[in-house]
Amino acid sequence: MKSEFVLAFNQICSDRGLPREVVREALETALVSAYRRSLGIHPTQEVRAEIDLMSGKTRFFVEKLVVERVTNPKAEMSLEEARAINPDAAIGDKIQVEDNPRDLGRIAAQNAKQIILQRIREAEREARYAHYVQQEGEIVHGTVQSIKPHAVTLHLEGTAEAILPRSQQVPGERYTMHQRIRAYVLEVRKTGRGPQITLSRSHKNMLRRLLELEVPEIFNGTVEIKAIAREAGSRSKVAVFAKQPGIDPVGACVGMRGVRIQSIVNELGGEKIDVIEWSPDTAVFISKALSPARVLCVRLDDDPAEGRTANVVVPDDQLSLAIGKAGQNARLSAKLTGWRIDIQGVTEAATWALQQVNEDPDVLPALGYAAEMLPTVAAALRRHEEEQLPYNSEELLAMRQIIEGVWNYYDSIKDAERARLRAEEEARRAAVESARAARRAAIEAAIARIPARAYEIPLEEAGLSARVQSHLEQAGLATVGDILRHLAEGDEGLLKLNGIGPKSLAEIKERIEALRLEPEEQPEVEAETEAEPVEEAAPTAETEEVSAAPAAAEAPVEEPAEEEEPQEREEVAAEPEEPEPPLAAAEIEEEEVEEIEEEEEIPDLALTGEKKRDRRPRRQLVYDEELGTVIVRRRRRRGGEDLDEFEEWEEFF
Repeated sequence: MKSEFVLAFNQICSDRGLPREVVREALETALVSAYRRSLGIHPTQEVRAEIDLMSGKTRFFVEKLVVERVTNPKAEMSLEEARAINPDAAIGDKIQVEDNPRDLGRIAAQNAKQIILQRIREAEREARYAHYVQQEGEIVHGTVQSIKPHAVTLHLEGTAEAILPRSQQVPGERYTMHQRIRAYVLEVRKTGRGPQITLSRSHKNMLRRLLELEVPEIFNGTVEIKAIAREAGSRSKVAVFAKQPGIDPVGACVGMRGVRIQSIVNELGGEKIDVIEWSPDTAVFISKALSPARVLCVRLDDDPAEGRTANVVVPDDQLSLAIGKAGQNARLSAKLTGWRIDIQGVTEAATWALQQVNEDPDVLPALGYAAEMLPTVAAALRRHEEEQLPYNSEELLAMRQIIEGVWNYYDSIKDAERARLRAEEEARRAAVESARAARRAAIEAAIARIPARAYEIPLEEAGLSARVQSHLEQAGLATVGDILRHLAEGDEGLLKLNGIGPKSLAEIKERIEALRLEPEEQPEVEAETEAEPVEEAAPTAETEEVSAAPAAAEAPVEEPAEEEEPQEREEVAAEPEEPEPPLAAAEIEEEEVEEIEEEEEIPDLALTGEKKRDRRPRRQLVYDEELGTVIVRRRRRRGGEDLDEFEEWEEFF
């Protein structure tokens, strides 16, 4: 025979709709709280309660510390008592001891009751939230409980309540107390007072769910709803598509004699519903979306700037039907298809087409065989203007051919212009990519020319100021080679570093130039002077003999007679000579590719009679990639007071 405790426990679980484990956990928590309050147990001391659901008996277990001398019997126990429970117990261990008091007291029992009720309410709220959060996006039944200007409160199944805001109500729909209605669960929020459920009757997904409930083909997936456009309380358009051949999607949704669709209309308060067959052809889909109006022709213009626009031509007597009351039919069709729809009457469109033919001479050849219809279209327009009679089928067909022909002509022009713009954009992008690739190649080539010795020179030996050196070290630069790697990108390679400005950049360049780190195999070519270039003659056999004899180069050079008349010499130097033909690669030996140096005795500026040797390179052999051959570069001199600018007789190699 079941005890009263078990009967009460089962009744709570049944009335509240809660699992047995949830209610059991709430009871155990309440009993532990009552035990602590009755016996004065410290909050940090562990207490556990167990309830036998079959007999209703409760057992308490308290954790006590094993000590040598007991000072607090509620929290401590002796070693002998501990070893009576656990033979392996030692001082400092914690032992759970069963302690079942006879009476917890009236205050503790009242506290336990409050805790039990609070835990049960919390568990009930969690259960309601978990249930309705799964119902989000579905249709639920509710009874009107209260009606207020801003919202209507509905009582759902169980103890949950939901609100139907004014913004989610169907315009013109009236509600009465205790009225049973269906609504779409729009949102479920978790709050401290339970789940807050928001319903909607104007959402387009409510129409989708009603169709799934009323049409078995949609529920099992044979017919698919592609798009829905709805103006709640007035009119809706639904595009459906049959996945299985041989099924009429529109007929399946309407039902025999409209039974299926009529039940949905009644649920929505008389809202009109147009069921349209979806088509992969956009022009056909737009024509069907404008039903019940009859469409003559459709032109699609997918402009990246202005968006997607569909130009639709309908007969004049179908124009108001295609637009609809206050533009409702055209507006719903645009929402359904995703295209902006521009509707024209056939008279207006045909008049525009004839005007383009008369104004633009290139349109007529583009019409082809349709140009034969021009007299028929012109006569039909005149007759319609004079007699106000509708067009017959032949005249409408001729107008359609002319209008589509003019549309195709201008579409071809737009397509060509768009293709040209795309080609220009692709060419621009290719040029940018090419420039970037060339810059990357130049940077890599500049990095490859950095001498290996530069990576062995730390920043401390570069002679930089402490401030500049600190900024470079913070940027991760440790050697002069690292600086040159950044300079390979240009000045911005260093200017992009934090703390490096124009002054710091100038200082870095000055210190690097002082180190003279240019590789020997690529000597720096001295810049040409701004004076008029003096072309040199081609090398002769005599000069080759002179260069081959080092003893002759070391001998003092006699001053030529031209130096006695410097004025005449300047005039001779100013006359341009014929350009020197480049030497072929085959005529130069491998050892001649190296830099050639000459030693030359030049009178000293102080006129002391001593001789000073000039050991600087006089000629360089450089391979020119553009010409594909090796050319000779010579150092030129001009007359002056300085030794470097001293005018000497010219000897060609």
